Amino acid sequence: MVSLFSKPPKRRNTFMQTPASLVGRNQSRQKWKPLKLDGTIALISFIFVLTGLLFTYSSSAFETTQYVKRQLIFDIAGLIAAGFLSQMYTRIQRMKIFRPINLLMITWVLLIIVLFTREQANTHRWIDLGFIKIQPSEIAKVTLVIYIADCLDKVSGKLAKNWRAMIHPIIMAGITILLVLAEKDLGIPALMGVVFLAMLFVAGAKWWHVAGMGGMAVVAGVVQMLVVPYRRARLFSFLHIGNYTDNSTNYQVMQSFMAVGSGGWLGKGLGNSELKMQYLPAAHTDFIFSVMCEEVGLFVLLVVFGFTWLLIRGVMLARIAKSTFNSLVIFGLTLTLCAQAFFNMSMAIGLAPTKGIALPFFSYGGTSVVMTLVMIGIILNLVAVDNAPATVREDFTYYKNRNRL
Repeated sequence: MVSLFSKPPKRRNTFMQTPASLVGRNQSRQKWKPLKLDGTIALISFIFVLTGLLFTYSSSAFETTQYVKRQLIFDIAGLIAAGFLSQMYTRIQRMKIFRPINLLMITWVLLIIVLFTREQANTHRWIDLGFIKIQPSEIAKVTLVIYIADCLDKVSGKLAKNWRAMIHPIIMAGITILLVLAEKDLGIPALMGVVFLAMLFVAGAKWWHVAGMGGMAVVAGVVQMLVVPYRRARLFSFLHIGNYTDNSTNYQVMQSFMAVGSGGWLGKGLGNSELKMQYLPAAHTDFIFSVMCEEVGLFVLLVVFGFTWLLIRGVMLARIAKSTFNSLVIFGLTLTLCAQAFFNMSMAIGLAPTKGIALPFFSYGGTSVVMTLVMIGIILNLVAVDNAPATVREDFTYYKNRNRL
C-alpha cells in the first residue's frame, strides 16, 4: 500500500532512450513546414498556364494536335519544377553545384556547345537531344539574373561611391550576352541587357553610369542591325512600314495587323481565327498574341493587365525583401518575364521590330515554358522565405524610410 507521503516512483526518461538518429529525424520533421506562397503571383501564373494551353490548341489544332499535347507535357514539367523550387530553392542553392558562379559556368558551356549545332531559321538556338530540344539562351536569362544578384549583393552600398565595383558584373554579363549574340539572336540579348542595367540601377549605381552604358548598348545594337542584311531590311521596313506592304520582309507584321484588326471589339470567338490558317507565320509561337486578339478582341487586355499586375506585385515584394540578394533576384526575374511579354505584344501590333521572342506562359516551346515556371518558382520561394508581415507591405512610410533603418 502506497502512503500519501511516500515519494512517487521515478518516471523513465523515454527521450534519453530514443536513438539519436530517430530524435534528429523527428526534429527535422517538426521543423519542416510547407512555405506559404504568395497568392497573387501563384494565381496569375496558374491562370496564364491554363489560358496559354487553350490558345496553343486554338492556334495549332487545325494543323495538328501534337503541339498542344507537347505543350501540356511542358506545362506539367514546369509546374512540378515550380512547385519544387517554391519550397526548396533556398535550400538547394547552398549546394556547391547550384552556387551562382557554377550555374553561370554551366550556362556558358551550353551556349558554346549550341554554336556548333545545326543552324535552324538562320540561328543556332537549340541543342537537339532527339526527344527534346534545349534552348540555352532561355536558361541564360535565369542564371545571369541570379549571378548578377549575387555579385551586386557583395558590393551593396559601394556602387554609388566606386564605379569600379561595377566592372566585374559588367564583364560577366557582357560575356554571357555576347555568347547569346553569337547564336545570331538579337532579341534575348537585348532583353538581358535591359534587365542587367535595371538591376544595376536599383542596386545603387548612379543613373548617368547606367544611362551611359545603355547608350553604348543601343549604338551596338543599331550597328548589329545595320551590318546584317536581313536585320537591316527588318529595321527599315519597321521604320517605313506603310511603304513595305508588299515586301516579304514585312509579311509577318502585316498579317499580324490583319489578325489584330479583324478581331474587332469582341473578337471572332475561340477557335475562329482565320489568319492562323497558314497566313500568319508562327501563329502558335511568336505571334500567338495576334491570334488571341483576333479571337477575343479587347478582352485580350486582361492578359496585358495580368502582366502589369505581376510586374507591380513583383516590384513591391522586391522592395520589402529582407536581403539584397533576394530583392535583386525577385526584381530581375519579374522584370525578365514582364519585359519579354510587353516586347512580344508590342511586336505583334507594330510598336517594335519583328523578332523571334516568345510570349511567356502562352507561346509554344519546351525550354521557354519550363524556364518561365522555374522563374515563378524561385520568386515564390524567396518571397515566402522572407515572410514579410502584411502590415509592413502596406505601410508607405516603411518604403520611404527603408534606407534610414
